[in-house]
Amino acid sequence: MSRQPAVPPGPALETERLLLRRWRSSDEEPFAALNGDEEVMEHFPNVLTRAESDWMIADLEARFERQGYGLWAVEVRESGEMVGFVGLNVPTFAAHFMPAVEVGWRLRKSAWGHGFATEAARASLSYGFSQAGLDEIVAMTTTTNSRSAAVMERLGMRRDPADDFEHPGIERGHPLRRHILYRLSADEWARR
Repeated sequence: MSRQPAVPPGPALETERLLLRRWRSSDEEPFAALNGDEEVMEHFPNVLTRAESDWMIADLEARFERQGYGLWAVEVRESGEMVGFVGLNVPTFAAHFMPAVEVGWRLRKSAWGHGFATEAARASLSYGFSQAGLDEIVAMTTTTNSRSAAVMERLGMRRDPADDFEHPGIERGHPLRRHILYRLSADEWARR
């Protein structure tokens, strides 16, 4: 009889179709494939190597330990397939809106167009405001990432073009350096 790998303790979120859970060693291979996909990573400066992807899982798990929340592995409940991540992240770069907590997502292509990012991000926002007690959550992406911007708008987040910024982690002159910022306050979330 095979044993299911232990899931680290910590918050797991369930939606109608998804399980947002802590990371497992069995996630490493599909996560590396996702991070190595040029289309998935089109709005990032480069794809990740297997070693970079594995390091990212370790870092995401360490953030859960420090913060009590993070970017959860997203599993489709019907199939058990891990399709990427969605959750809350504390960015570490300097910008006019920092310190902040962001909601973010990255899903494999086969998971696009099903509303998974919006569904999982809503659960993450709910956790951030009701369980983690956050006053505001932001979201950001490149100016060219219309799919993610549409998710931010479906979540009820608002954009003020005066908040747009040059991402300090991307070299000057790079076409992905310019980012847009969306915000959502706990009060706005409560009024929804």
